Amino acid sequence: MTPEDLRKRLNFYQDLGVKELYRRAPRAPASAATAATRASAPSSNLASTLASAVAPAPDLAPAIETSARPGSISLPVPLPPLEPAGDTLARIREEIGDCRRCGLCQQRSKIVFGAGNEEARLVFVGEGPGADEDAQGLPFVGRAGQLLTQMIENTASKEGIPIRRPDVYICNVVKCRPPENRTPLPEEMEMCGQFLSRQLMVLRPKAICALGATAAKALLNTKDGVTRMRGRWHKWRDIPVIVTYHPSYLLRQYNQNAKREAWEDLKKVMHFVYD
Repeated sequence: MTPEDLRKRLNFYQDLGVKELYRRAPRAPASAATAATRASAPSSNLASTLASAVAPAPDLAPAIETSARPGSISLPVPLPPLEPAGDTLARIREEIGDCRRCGLCQQRSKIVFGAGNEEARLVFVGEGPGADEDAQGLPFVGRAGQLLTQMIENTASKEGIPIRRPDVYICNVVKCRPPENRTPLPEEMEMCGQFLSRQLMVLRPKAICALGATAAKALLNTKDGVTRMRGRWHKWRDIPVIVTYHPSYLLRQYNQNAKREAWEDLKKVMHFVYD
C-alpha cells in the first residue's frame, strides 16, 4: 500500500467518524525450553518439532478490550492524524515548493496557494486559478474574483455584518491553472486535495463556502450539481459547508435567477458564522 493509498483510507475512516483502529494482541514470547527445543531439532523433523513445541498463547481476554468481531482479541489504537502535528499554512506552502507532482505544473506560471485572514471564520473554496490568478499568484483577482469581492462585501453590508474580503480566507481545489481553464482532472484534484485538506484543518473555520461543482465534489465527494446541493447544509469532516454557484457562472447574463440564489446562500452562511 502506498502512502497516498494509506492517506485515502485514513481519510475515509475519519469521515465515517471512526476514532480508533484495532490490532491483534501480540503473541506471548516463546519460553526458554521451547527455544532450546527449536534450536536442537534436526532440520528433517523441523515441522513436526515446531508443531509439538509451541505452547498455547495465554488467555489475554480479561486484560484488554476486544473488537466487535466475536472471539477476536484486539488492542485499541487511536486513529493517527492525517495532518502533521503543529501544521501551519507556512509549512504547507513550503512543502508544496515548486510543485511537480502532476501535469498542471507544465504550463503554469505561479502556484496560487491562497490568501486572506489566517484566523478567518469563513473560508471560500473555488475550483482553480485562471489567467489573472496564474499571473499574480493570488486567488480570485480576475473578473470572477472582482464579482466575488462584491458579493462578499455587498451582502455583508446589506445584512449589517462588519466584514470585508480581507477578513475571509480564499483558496482553490487545485493550486495551478489548468490549461484553457478546463475542469481539473480527478488525479489533479486528488494530488492537490492533500494540501487543501491541511489548509482547512489549520484554519479550522466555523464554515466553508464551496464555490461551484468542482469545489463541492472535492469537499463532499459527491456527483450532485450545485442546483441540487445549494441551500442546504453539508459537512466536511465536522465543519459545516454551504455550496453555491461559482462567480464565473454568475457572470453570464442569462443567470439572473442564480445570482439571487447565490445571494441567499451568502446571507445564510454569513449569518451562521458572524451572528
